[in-house]
Amino acid sequence: MTYAIPGGAPDGGGPIGDTYGAVIARADDAAHVVEALRGIRFTGWIAPPEDGWVVAIGDPGDGTVATGRSGVLEVGAALAAALDTVVVVARVVLDRQLVLAAWRGPEVLGRYSSDPSRERGADEGVLAEPFGAEHADVFAAAVGRADASDELADVLGEELDPDSVFESERLARVLGLLGLPGWIVAAGSLPREVPTGPRTADLVRLRAGVEGPRGVVPGRAIASARRRMPPPPAIADPPRADDSGIDPWLL
Repeated sequence: MTYAIPGGAPDGGGPIGDTYGAVIARADDAAHVVEALRGIRFTGWIAPPEDGWVVAIGDPGDGTVATGRSGVLEVGAALAAALDTVVVVARVVLDRQLVLAAWRGPEVLGRYSSDPSRERGADEGVLAEPFGAEHADVFAAAVGRADASDELADVLGEELDPDSVFESERLARVLGLLGLPGWIVAAGSLPREVPTGPRTADLVRLRAGVEGPRGVVPGRAIASARRRMPPPPAIADPPRADDSGIDPWLL
């Protein structure tokens, strides 16, 4: 199946692409996911279960979406621990950076960034190359797709030309290899309808943990405060030209 990828042309020929963040939890019932997200005052959308996975889309995708300066990565860690399940997080920023992370319960399995130099606050010494592709085997095993690990490693390790390829295209390949919902690459279209995805009417809308229209007013106030408190960087200790290359998440 072909999935519509949002955004305009790449850097050299038009608008920059979309930003979005997805928390993908192994669950057959969305109710437990929604309840856990309410508890951390999550802002975003939760989709109905699909092939054993429940997807929550953060709003905003690269900002603070829950208590404690939590972005989608911190939400993923909290949800995995709370539900004792496998959670994968995928975050795309301006279609120029893809970040992946996975947990099994409280255990972090690894983090990946296609370009750590594009992280908020990164200085010019941070390397602009894929970091964490060696986690492909544990990512694949965690979702029951161990046979896809080699191809996944190739996809994650590839240095894409930002003038011709969106990171959403890389993510589409990753989701296909891992058997995860492919419509996530079009999540940047929310709150409008998501091409190939669930209808917006079927999504649970939370604003600061409050469902539906009742959350509009408190959600607006909290969103304003959260914009002044961005989440931590995806890669706490990004690779630099003089680094050893050891992934700090495994130390």
